[in-house]
Amino acid sequence: MKMFSVAHKTAFVVDHCPYMSESSRQQVECDVLTKSRAQGVIPLAPVSKSLWTCAVECSMEYCRILYDVYPLNKLVNYIVSDSEFHILNSWRQEDQSTYELMSALAAVGPPNPREDPECCSILHGLVAAVESLCKITELQHERRTALMDTAERVANRGRIICLTNAKSDTHVRMLEDCIQETILEQNKLAAGSDRLMAIQQCELVLVHIYPQGEDTLVSDRPKKEISPLLTSEVHSVRAGRHLATKLNVLVQQHFDLASTTITNIPMKEEQHANTSANYDVELLHHRDAHLEFFKSGDLHMAGSTSRDSGLKETVTLKWCTPRTNSIELHYCTGAYRISPTDVNSRPSSCLTNFLLNGRSVLLEQPRKSGSKVISHMLSSHGGEIFLHVLNSTRSTLEDPPSISEGCGGRVTDYRITDFGEFMRENRLTPVSESSPDPSGKLAAERAKAQLERHTRYWPMIISQTTIFNMQAVVPLANLIVKETLTEEDVLTCQKTVYNLVDMERKNDPLPISTVGSRGKGPKRDEQYRIMWNELETLVKTHAGATDRHQRVLDCIVACRSKPPEEEERKKRGRKREDKEDRTEKNGSKDAEEKSWQDSERSVGSVCVCVCVCVCESEVIKDSPDSPEPLAKKPRLSTEEVQPPERAKGPVSLLTLWTSRITAANSRKHQEFAGRINSVNNKFELYQHLKDENGMDVHENGKASR
Repeated sequence: MKMFSVAHKTAFVVDHCPYMSESSRQQVECDVLTKSRAQGVIPLAPVSKSLWTCAVECSMEYCRILYDVYPLNKLVNYIVSDSEFHILNSWRQEDQSTYELMSALAAVGPPNPREDPECCSILHGLVAAVESLCKITELQHERRTALMDTAERVANRGRIICLTNAKSDTHVRMLEDCIQETILEQNKLAAGSDRLMAIQQCELVLVHIYPQGEDTLVSDRPKKEISPLLTSEVHSVRAGRHLATKLNVLVQQHFDLASTTITNIPMKEEQHANTSANYDVELLHHRDAHLEFFKSGDLHMAGSTSRDSGLKETVTLKWCTPRTNSIELHYCTGAYRISPTDVNSRPSSCLTNFLLNGRSVLLEQPRKSGSKVISHMLSSHGGEIFLHVLNSTRSTLEDPPSISEGCGGRVTDYRITDFGEFMRENRLTPVSESSPDPSGKLAAERAKAQLERHTRYWPMIISQTTIFNMQAVVPLANLIVKETLTEEDVLTCQKTVYNLVDMERKNDPLPISTVGSRGKGPKRDEQYRIMWNELETLVKTHAGATDRHQRVLDCIVACRSKPPEEEERKKRGRKREDKEDRTEKNGSKDAEEKSWQDSERSVGSVCVCVCVCVCESEVIKDSPDSPEPLAKKPRLSTEEVQPPERAKGPVSLLTLWTSRITAANSRKHQEFAGRINSVNNKFELYQHLKDENGMDVHENGKASR
């Protein structure tokens, strides 16, 4: 039943009654040569169009845009209504052109203001429009013939656009009731005929036209369903440019069209051939030409208020100066016919002539910074102008990107193994329709619901999660995504939470990723805070499912609120960690100081040995012929000798080396015999003289008489 939409058939019903000859009161200036007019020439008075002229021009513009963008399979049946209805064309493809319609309208002529208004009614045209919608088009007949066994699949839908001057809201409701009755009658006739088709859906768009300067008697109304077969909407519009704008908006809504404004088009001025000015041209085309903009979110919407009273949305693209003639050089993802909004304006005419001469124009997205992005191209094929969508992202013809080239650059730590397990848990299997689910949901709906639950919180990168890298959290993570939990599931989740509390009490390490961070990463206390926050985020996304899910969340919240003694223990743990960090930082400094102290001790021992040897070398023998010995300094023990370096500061390398050599040489000579045989470091001299002469020798070494 979806083979034909309401856009396949459009019936235009234009009121041709005497009141449509009334002036629209929008003046058109005819005397455009005011500056060059000679003196004494009376200027031309401005003229105004009638309601009929405004309705015909705007409806023809609607049809022109439709035929430009959809030359096939979008059909229009034009009907004029006065004392009777006049069908100006048929559903055949050869009758679908503005030339055929304008020729038929010229034959009809303007409304006769002297005709009896009581004999004229718009109802004649509306009844004829319903009858016309029941007629089979060539495409419908072709599809019905091709599907003889299932011909009822070919639907019959259509739209009626009525341009009239209604009297009141009551008059509008009377027209709607008349159309509803006519549809029911025609459907009964179509049920017994092979040449007619019953109407499954009909849209009525009633446009009330009234002159400028008057108050409307008909109020606007959005689309409303009158019956399962009929929907209706009412638009109350002033004649003139307001009516043209309204039908321009309606044709975009009815046929999925969008607007693109080409800006900065350089055109030479007629008066000054050496100068050029930039102009803008608005084009209408299928909405899919902006599909890439909607996907990427790079849509540059602007408001166009030129020559109309309403605000229209349009996408702005800039004329790219380096033009091209080689359309084969660009990779296009789509081509859509275009139709200028103001076809008779000089900028539109120049642009279309430029393109029809075989030239192509590249269009770029307007950007305040960065390199320009060429997203579209205008070019003609066979006398028709197309808007080509150029590929501005990675081409589908290229090799698929590696998994390390995902969102955010070259990410290498995707949870590939976990994703494989996720796909294995969410595989689709065939299910018979004879085995319905107790909840009454379809199998496809249950599958979508399960996939939604499993992906509410699922980090894609290893470094972005802690709990999914912990084996201790696996039971809770697997159970919390279930639609319903049993009491045993709740106990398992609570045990998992208690195990995490025990891990925190023991200060066990966590698998925190340090990718992209300097140093050892966050401290142990901060690691557990991150873990608890992530776990609470996971459970919160499912807490609203059932009361048992909420109990799991309550358990986590209760375990996170620690007693005072636990907080004191955590503070002591943080102080201990800080002390260990300071010890590690000062380790190298302490080692340097220790080595320096060792070197000082070695230097001190060497100096002590040097001092002892120097003192021993200063002892000289006493003889009668020798002068009185110098006063001897008392010998100092090794323990009493203080290293001079302590008072004098650092010792040079030369001093250390000289002291060491001196001490080594002092140990190599033969020791003095008197020092070896001395008693209390005293030795009696000249003992051999006493033995030979028999003389007493005093202690001082001199003989007594």
